[in-house]
Amino acid sequence: MEQSDKHPSHRPLELIWIDCPYPVASIGLARILEKIARVHTGEEPPDEAASVVILGVGGIEELFGGVERIQARSPEALILVFGLYLDLLVARAALQAGARGFIHAGMPAEQLTRAVEVAVEGKIAAPRQLLERLIVQEDIVDPDVLSARQREVLELVNNGLTNAQIAKKLFLTESTVKQHLRSAFKALGVSNRTEAAKLLRNGD
Repeated sequence: MEQSDKHPSHRPLELIWIDCPYPVASIGLARILEKIARVHTGEEPPDEAASVVILGVGGIEELFGGVERIQARSPEALILVFGLYLDLLVARAALQAGARGFIHAGMPAEQLTRAVEVAVEGKIAAPRQLLERLIVQEDIVDPDVLSARQREVLELVNNGLTNAQIAKKLFLTESTVKQHLRSAFKALGVSNRTEAAKLLRNGD
């Protein structure tokens, strides 16, 4: 794991909330992390504020919504995204969504605990492979980070359709189209329709 200074140190590590949909992984994480802090598991937040939240995700499509949900329920907590394996696209999306790092089931126990401690110290905990890729290919964005629906919406944007026209064509509400666009912008690391459409064209 590589770390880089980003924010000042956080409050002391006292309670870790593990919100993971994989029961076996959740149990394993709890056993490892209870050595450095008290641990709460389950989708519902603990009664007291958590210092760190371990958010388990299966892929990019659920990642942004999961991070937003945790931020709403426990705004002061640091978030680490957990995956079953090292997925650089998910790791990159986790950082773009506002998480403080990415950990996975293939990591040794000592690396998992160190990643949590690094996040509490105010640093980013990310796989070395991800940082190397960002350094070498920081201007390259992979359109495969998009869900099928997000890509479909952006393709229609690329064809010059407005949000209202896209909503009518795809039988969606206009607010749903806007939500798909916001999620796509986050995944691609862009801020508007023009930049997103350009990336989509370059990636084809």
